[in-house]
Amino acid sequence: MAQTKEMIGGIETFEEAMALLEARMDADTLAKLKRIRTRDAVITIANAAMLCTPDRIFINTGSKEDGAFIRREALATAEEDALPMANHTIHYELKDEQGRITDRTYYLAEPDEKVSSLANRIDRGEGLVDVQERMGGIMKGMTMVVGLYMRGPVGAPASNPSLQITSSLYVTHSAEMLYRNRFDDFDAEVERLGYFYTNIHSQGLNRAEDLPNARVYMDRHDQTTYSINCTYAGNTLLMKKGNHRFSVDKAVKNRGNELSEHMFITGIEGPGSRVTWFAGAAPSGCGKTTTAMAGHQFVGDDLAQMWIAEDGTVRSINPESGIFGIVEDVNWEGDPALMPLLREEGTEVIWSNVLIDEDGLPQWTGNGDGNPTKGRNFQGEWEAGMVDEKGKPVPVSHPNSRATLVASALANYSPASEDPKGVETSVITYSGRDADTMPPVWVAKSSDHGVAIGACIVSAATATEVGAKGVKRAPWANAPFIPGALGEYMDAQFAFWANERIASGKRPLMAGLNYFLTHKARGGESTKLLGEKRDVKVWLAWLERHFHGEVRGIETPIGILPKYEDLKALFTKILDKPYPEELYTKQFSLYVDNIVARIDLQNDAYGKEEDIPARFFEVLKEQKEGLLALKESFGVVVRPEMLTEKTAA
Repeated sequence: MAQTKEMIGGIETFEEAMALLEARMDADTLAKLKRIRTRDAVITIANAAMLCTPDRIFINTGSKEDGAFIRREALATAEEDALPMANHTIHYELKDEQGRITDRTYYLAEPDEKVSSLANRIDRGEGLVDVQERMGGIMKGMTMVVGLYMRGPVGAPASNPSLQITSSLYVTHSAEMLYRNRFDDFDAEVERLGYFYTNIHSQGLNRAEDLPNARVYMDRHDQTTYSINCTYAGNTLLMKKGNHRFSVDKAVKNRGNELSEHMFITGIEGPGSRVTWFAGAAPSGCGKTTTAMAGHQFVGDDLAQMWIAEDGTVRSINPESGIFGIVEDVNWEGDPALMPLLREEGTEVIWSNVLIDEDGLPQWTGNGDGNPTKGRNFQGEWEAGMVDEKGKPVPVSHPNSRATLVASALANYSPASEDPKGVETSVITYSGRDADTMPPVWVAKSSDHGVAIGACIVSAATATEVGAKGVKRAPWANAPFIPGALGEYMDAQFAFWANERIASGKRPLMAGLNYFLTHKARGGESTKLLGEKRDVKVWLAWLERHFHGEVRGIETPIGILPKYEDLKALFTKILDKPYPEELYTKQFSLYVDNIVARIDLQNDAYGKEEDIPARFFEVLKEQKEGLLALKESFGVVVRPEMLTEKTAA
């Protein structure tokens, strides 16, 4: 039996719930409702109906008929428009809601409850009153759509049952592509796991003047999210990042035994056709989808639920079954596996905030497919040369434009995505958008050093968060989704990766990735990348071989770097292109002052947090002392050949 939820509509018993719903449902919908055996779910549905007062209730069982109704109604309500390419539609958010509204997103917290220093909080009692006031009657004239989903394969230890209630057909359509509608399995999964997440959303009247009153509330006590007057999927489809927050909470409480991470999952094929599974963290807009697609067997590009199995392996599942991917700079050169789905008929795609040109074709910044002169985009009618009210050029598409599609459409999709045992995960990577400091790839000396790599991610601010600017820290690429104190989360990371239950020889290798280094950062003039996006295939291949002990590396204070000859051979084998030693030297030299400044930044920032584990500061001290010793011996720039005598397995 799941936990009792807050009765926001005043319905407290199953009998009251059924009486209300029987009076408001047609015969077909009532028949669907009676198939739901989880009484708390029925009570929650009744409370949402009582509070939001929709004209109609529709229960989506995931059947073909229900799916057809949802797609039809998304067009009928103009939340989506059909495009000439079959099965492609376009959805536009409000001009000023093109990303997560972090300034209006709150945790409902009890007075003594710790909340992340990077998050907003509101007294739980006050917040629930606000929910009731803002959501009261918000679905008048609309249909309330109810869906029962699983975040992960049915039967997996780390999957999460999730109840979605929304008045948006676009949100429902997106959920059908991104998550597993498991209407018939939901009750048994709730009984097995003992809980379910709840998400209640309405876009309201979808007016620009209502956006200042938009809110996202997350109630950790009830594991319930409320989304009010929002249209962007990151604020509305809260099975995604809203429920991810609850899963992070759950993992921290289950210290050392599971993790919930902002990570891709992909399989890299090595010699002898073996498959080595990777999971990797990167902030939104920092190449996570591109890296995931670089793998030979795709499981996920955004989220990962992880646990230690009985055989001592680390296992990962993707709670999602689709892709909600940023399309800026997605093109045939860097994303050859994804582009056919975006440019050829057959795959169902929901576009958001791209330009639709005069021929009805989606266009976006960096696609390499031509230069449109007119069309409609995120801000209305567009033509080449337009500027905004501040005189800045209006881009072809918003930087946070997205494409939503089912993962099974990918040519490299892996059936392992639906395996409840998860995939055995052997390599963990952490990356951000780092233009000037860290090398393209390096391996942590130990699990503690690996945790430090994750804690020290920095990134340029991206368009996924409204109002974000500049360069900022992005711990584990997960900080916006950590409900509790950062110290508790870091402690859970140390405990998990050092857990003695991980079998000998099965402990994942932990590494840093960075393919955003620029020529300017290494003595040139250009701000272009020092290398190409597709080079990540080589970095991943080297990590795969390093995990299996087939290549050695150069030991440094920050970790282990690849040797030139190994990378040169992989560039030839995998990308069929030369890899000049001069480029290797630029990419893998240690710019000591830059790295030390980065360490000082992290020391200062974490020094202001409560209860950060002492081990973290010890790792940073060890690295800094080692770097300063190198500087004393070799100067401010330490080239790899200076350290070739110090190699590591």
